[in-house]
Amino acid sequence: MADHPILVTGAAGFIGFHLTQRLLAEGRQVIGIDNINAYYDPKLKEARLEILKAQPGFVFHKLDLVDRAGIKALFAQHRFPAVVHLAAQAGVRYSLENPHAYVDANLEGFINVLEGCRHHGCEHLLFASSSSVYGANTKLPFSVRDNVDHPISLYAASKKANELMAHSYSHLYQLPATGLRFFTVYGPWGRPDMAMFIFAKAILAGQPVRLFNHGQMRRDFTYVDDIVQAIFRLIGRPPQGNPDWDGNKPDPSSSRAPWRIYNIGNNHPEQLLDVITLLEKEFGRPAIKEMLPMQPGDVEATYADVSDLERDIGFRPATSIADGIGRFAKWYRDYHRI
Repeated sequence: MADHPILVTGAAGFIGFHLTQRLLAEGRQVIGIDNINAYYDPKLKEARLEILKAQPGFVFHKLDLVDRAGIKALFAQHRFPAVVHLAAQAGVRYSLENPHAYVDANLEGFINVLEGCRHHGCEHLLFASSSSVYGANTKLPFSVRDNVDHPISLYAASKKANELMAHSYSHLYQLPATGLRFFTVYGPWGRPDMAMFIFAKAILAGQPVRLFNHGQMRRDFTYVDDIVQAIFRLIGRPPQGNPDWDGNKPDPSSSRAPWRIYNIGNNHPEQLLDVITLLEKEFGRPAIKEMLPMQPGDVEATYADVSDLERDIGFRPATSIADGIGRFAKWYRDYHRI
């Protein structure tokens, strides 16, 4: 597996950028694809790409997942042993405004990736799911063994669909596939549509920080290096299938097919108001708080049970919220020349 390049989709994205850097640092060849869309400022994606392109072992193709012929040709040319599929139309709130973007990127795009893996010898597909699949579930912490049949946004439904689509390919074609449910990722080079970035921007601009559910929200904020560490360890561990899987008592996290689901989270929910306090300290100025009601598609709390990851790859998240916010704030000041 080590001789051939790994494919990272969404390589100009937040997690894709950090994972690609890690793979290159470990001496792996990486082919990255991204469509550099305008969901958020493409300048940030271009800046990430410039850093990647300066490193040996990285090749970039500007390519959209819905370009069926382009994706097919890429897979046929390289026969990737491992594919880390991180490209997606992200965001819960945007899925209320532009549902078709989620069908195109997350369903049509994903089937093109599955077909590429199926026909061209992929030994392990790892794909991004999301903590949002837990939807209306309220039992905490969220476990991969819980049923997740009640998504409350189209984004969440599209991610649940990815898990199901991958399972069908694992069952039919013995394609080893691992789904990764990410929990509120943050850190340097983060996405401007996510909470940490939005809060930082508002505090520094002296604008109100909008706090939904009157600030009574808890999120399992997970530092990006911890996410990358877990993915990196999982790449070389394709699922084998669970011989004890029982169709009378189906375990939602595994299968007789070579398919697995993991949570990747910090295993510690943080109050949003505590996160604001840490950002105020880092930036040396107070936040103006605007308390608002709950938003459609949002959940009150996320909290990841990561015991399966710990058991299978010895993974424990290592970055405290204070350290992570310190590193994020330093990057934010440097990037925006504050």
